[in-house]
Amino acid sequence: MKIGTGVTVTVFLGGGRITAALVAGLRLAKYDRPILVHDRHPGKLRQLEKQYGVAVEPNLRRAVEQAGLLIIAVRPDSVSGLLKEIGKINRLLSAVSLAAGVPLAKLRARLGPSVQWARVMPSPACRTGRGLTALTFDRTFSRTARREVKDLFEKVGTVLEIPESKFDAFTVTYSSSHGYHALAMLAASAQRLGLSRKIALIAAAHALADGILSWREGGIPLDRLLREAATPGGIAATAMNAMDSSGYERIIQQGLQAGMARARKNAKWA
Repeated sequence: MKIGTGVTVTVFLGGGRITAALVAGLRLAKYDRPILVHDRHPGKLRQLEKQYGVAVEPNLRRAVEQAGLLIIAVRPDSVSGLLKEIGKINRLLSAVSLAAGVPLAKLRARLGPSVQWARVMPSPACRTGRGLTALTFDRTFSRTARREVKDLFEKVGTVLEIPESKFDAFTVTYSSSHGYHALAMLAASAQRLGLSRKIALIAAAHALADGILSWREGGIPLDRLLREAATPGGIAATAMNAMDSSGYERIIQQGLQAGMARARKNAKWA
């Protein structure tokens, strides 16, 4: 499917979950630039076309030719093969990689010197407009192109520009999976105490989502809220102290360190 000439097109290479989440958020925000998606799986393209009204293009070369902004949205171990298949590009083009762990230095070596690269790490929560996105730009990225990329991701949530050296630490920390995982574990433990699944989930969600939202919107320091919620000698304080004594902080640190190691392996695939 070809979009009319002279129109600046945002092209996603990869039609997986993060593309679907971003497109959903952009549609919610009334993003008015044409969106085109390429994927080698026809079923993904049909679903995205039907659900979000995007243009689809099964041919990689034709998709890239239409791109004003090119977004690489494939798994880290697929980036190298995809860029090799694209080959050299001989026109000025902004390219954004969503591949966790793949550094700008390796991206810069692909597609040719006329392509300016950025790394972006968006949250799937962007589908509701409540996303959080980190971004970092290669030194060749123009000021105008930087504003264009920031504008795109600001439509689906908060944007933070951080040094590339901090990207892996951000990636292992910001994932909404931490919240979902904590919700599942807290609710499951409450069920073992006798609560129904429905009530356990409501209680656990309040403890996590509503409490954290109160912190974000209330402007009250976190340590003060902890003291307020966990009275010394009370039930909440007793539960919290038992978690700490069991190695709660150590377990979280181990998880983040494992994620950092995974990011370093991703860099080797590129």
